Amino acid sequence: MASWLRVLASRTGSAAPRIRSARQIHGAGEEVRLNRLQGAHQGVAEVVMNRPAARNALGTTFVNQMSSVVEGLRHDDQLRVVLFKSELQGVFCAGADLKERAQMDPSEVELFVHGLRALMSEIAQLPMPTIAAIDGYALGGGLELALACDIRTAAFSAKLGLIETSRGLLPGAGGTQRLPRTIGLSQAKELIFTGRQIDGQQAAGLGLVNKAVAQNDAGDAAYQEALLLASEILPQAPVAVRMAKRALTGGSQVDLATGLAIEGMCYAQVIPTLDRLEGMAAFMEKRPPRFSGR
Repeated sequence: MASWLRVLASRTGSAAPRIRSARQIHGAGEEVRLNRLQGAHQGVAEVVMNRPAARNALGTTFVNQMSSVVEGLRHDDQLRVVLFKSELQGVFCAGADLKERAQMDPSEVELFVHGLRALMSEIAQLPMPTIAAIDGYALGGGLELALACDIRTAAFSAKLGLIETSRGLLPGAGGTQRLPRTIGLSQAKELIFTGRQIDGQQAAGLGLVNKAVAQNDAGDAAYQEALLLASEILPQAPVAVRMAKRALTGGSQVDLATGLAIEGMCYAQVIPTLDRLEGMAAFMEKRPPRFSGR
């Protein structure tokens, strides 16, 4: 846990980054849940957002439930891929719950945003690949959630934007850092300064999403595309994929020499695995490998 997270924990009196507001009493309804897929997609888990009354807005109950789900995924070696999706047609996540935020005093807002930033970091640090399926609006904190994932798919009709400047704010849950790392500094400045919303096709053109597809009658085209991507990841060696993610993520934040050292450390961890031996044997025997994740 990062040092600033420890500071946050000491301020809240808890070891976990949970958000509380003394002025709010929230229901315990299930706004975020985890689905584990079976059959051909065994090894895939879905983090499903379902807060219809507020278009999946990031309120305290929602964020706390999301944090609990994500924490439960961190040490699950059986999972190969995690998808983040919405159960609401036309909406991924509409961003912060501004109605709730308006009732907080400045210190409560600061604490809330610290917790939200911690959640996005926890998503980004999950060891397995993560995919955000954006079938509708992903605005403000909703886009920051998607940016915390490794891969993004979007419907052509989706709307994406860091719109905080139109509310007198700036992106505070990682958007000012992850967006330029994804699409480049100049493009990120333009989108953040203008608060502009773009559709899925425009997002794909900028490299903000990996795949953009025409929406289908069920309204889940981006989700179906995310499943296809997950299906391509599932047959690969699990330890190798996780180590590749660690090398890519760590190396992208440092200079080349340090990045190569990180790559070397990650490579060394796959050498003693049974999966490496299986991969070599399968190649020699001209058959598909049967990886065990060991």
